[in-house]
Amino acid sequence: LLNRSSDLVEDEYITLWTRQASEIMKEIEENGIYKVKEEYIRKKNDTISDYYLKLYKWFTREAKKYIEIEDEYLYPIWFSVADEFRLRPVEGTVTLKLKIPSKDILLCNYDAWGYVVNYFYVPLDEADKLRHKEELAKYGLTSDDELFLTAKGNFYPLLKRKVEKSWERIFTLKPDDEKACIVAAAWEIKKEWIEEVESYEG
Repeated sequence: LLNRSSDLVEDEYITLWTRQASEIMKEIEENGIYKVKEEYIRKKNDTISDYYLKLYKWFTREAKKYIEIEDEYLYPIWFSVADEFRLRPVEGTVTLKLKIPSKDILLCNYDAWGYVVNYFYVPLDEADKLRHKEELAKYGLTSDDELFLTAKGNFYPLLKRKVEKSWERIFTLKPDDEKACIVAAAWEIKKEWIEEVESYEG
């Protein structure tokens, strides 16, 4: 299982990177801590904010099966697990390098997360992917998202539930390349975790 067997969480602390808006760094400086607020998500995602708010709340509910998260924390903060895959700062942002206690982070299969974002089934392997595709065809469906974006989900509730159940695999399905295909999530950033701050140079 991803969060029990990964080499990334063997130590007490894990080094991670995240890119955040510059004003968030100011908030950390003033308050010593940062947690995601709904207003930040709405500012970033504009007209599709409601979609992401719902998605992130689902992510947090599922994450509580693996990690202790206080009820007030609804939205995750994303981190890169390797320097070569981190986001570099752009205008209006900073990139933080942090050392976070392993108990406070949860690993996520980023490829599988992409499936969830698009309402797709998360397959165990290529054979499982093919079997599921054949099952869709049997019901006259061309894509999983039809079960969520059209009325077809009402006609095939068990198939819809199967797809939803597969989404839990984002926390358990271990990819071949951990550094490239894994991201980490935490629900707060503490000032004392920050080791370096990289600002946009222009």
